[in-house]
Amino acid sequence: FSEILKEAKDLVSNGVKEINLLGQNVNAYRNNYKKLSDLIYSLDKIAGLERIRYTTSHPKDMTKDLIQAHGDCKKLMPYLHLPLQSGSNEILKEMNRKHTIDEYFNTIELLKDINPQIKFGSDFIIAYPKETKIDFDKSLEILNKVKFINSFSFIYSPRPGTPASLKSEIDYSEAKKRLMIFQSEANKIKIDYKSSLVNKTTKVLVENKSKDRKYYFGRDEFNNSVIIKSEKDLIGKIQDINITNFNQNTLFGTVPEDKKNAA
Repeated sequence: FSEILKEAKDLVSNGVKEINLLGQNVNAYRNNYKKLSDLIYSLDKIAGLERIRYTTSHPKDMTKDLIQAHGDCKKLMPYLHLPLQSGSNEILKEMNRKHTIDEYFNTIELLKDINPQIKFGSDFIIAYPKETKIDFDKSLEILNKVKFINSFSFIYSPRPGTPASLKSEIDYSEAKKRLMIFQSEANKIKIDYKSSLVNKTTKVLVENKSKDRKYYFGRDEFNNSVIIKSEKDLIGKIQDINITNFNQNTLFGTVPEDKKNAA
């Protein structure tokens, strides 16, 4: 715990504005009775640090104290990647995931109550062994219920030595068909979300310039990639950006002052 805090302070003293806490299951972190929430509260107090993120999380370890941190810690960004893997309790049990759909959705609702701004991303495995059409439809249902702004989905692939590798796989053509349906729905949600941001202002931490040096690249509070056209030096700054356009993976915008000057 103390080593992480020291490293964070050293990074901030060298100009770092954002820290991402990484782990295979980061919200299971424990050290001398300290938990991930304790770490976030401590980081939140570091002068000069502007943004905190953590990834990747397991739904079963979204404890009350960690959920509360999303309301108390202003530097903790309002975006959480929380892998679900399937919308079916039966398949989650087959995966040995240790949580149910009701528990997952309850966590989502608690986080939204604590921080109404929060948005979510998730991972899904499509066509896991024994997944029926009903199981698959349940994944589509929760996809549309939560409206994940990012969702990563993959056809099940057996890993040698695991219990699942001994199970009968679903026909590949059917698995591919389900994946295409799922990704089509996920993309509609993403496009609807991104289109809702056009003509609105978002705060972007500008990281660097493009290879051709014509544009800046940064990320907003919800971890969206943003490409910015500006003549100013924006690197390292958190800048208000007017979103003017988007594609499937990126937002495009301008600095409000630049637009006024051009007019």
